[in-house]
Amino acid sequence: MAHILAVDDDADLRALLCTALERDGHTVQLLHSGAEVTQQHCAWADCILLDVMMPGEDGFATCRRIRSLAGCPILFLTARTAEEDILRGLGLGGDDYLAKPFRIAELRARVNAHLRRQNRAPARRICRGGVTFDLAAGEAFAGEAALRLTRAEYAICEHLALHTGRTFSKEQIYEAVFGFEGTADDSAVTEHVKNIRAKLRAFGLQPIETVWGIGYRWKSE
Repeated sequence: MAHILAVDDDADLRALLCTALERDGHTVQLLHSGAEVTQQHCAWADCILLDVMMPGEDGFATCRRIRSLAGCPILFLTARTAEEDILRGLGLGGDDYLAKPFRIAELRARVNAHLRRQNRAPARRICRGGVTFDLAAGEAFAGEAALRLTRAEYAICEHLALHTGRTFSKEQIYEAVFGFEGTADDSAVTEHVKNIRAKLRAFGLQPIETVWGIGYRWKSE
């Protein structure tokens, strides 16, 4: 199955994460601090679970340090559920968050949803609104320049672009791209779209429209 890196300073929680994820056939590596995460860990992992409140280098600082090294989804595990904390984590490149205390069934569902999304590989390319999508590689380009999108940002762009002109609510986007209806929908999607727009704007592209009171859509060409 997949390689999961779980980083948390709580030994009991680490053991629980290991047992639950190994039950799904994953290989799990456990670390007790963010400072321990190396480039080798980032290359090995298919998904990273990252506690926020750790002594020394906290989860936000770790995410900032490793985001460019890790191409996989990063999911925050956190008791800090204030909107500003959630948006900060997503703004640093996190793909999702799970509020502590959480149900193990929900954790397993979130992890597996992100892994399914990451492993989907249709073999074709499309161009929508000035953005070219390599659907096999999970990459997007503005002309010849690669767009430095996180996994979650790419997934949102791809979903909207594949359904050009159709409006989706934030909840529908979250469920469609991650395959799981969770509690992170509104704030996560809003922050991801803000980051996407900033990255596309740097290339003079503005393909995502806000449909007030409903959600977002990719502009029809």
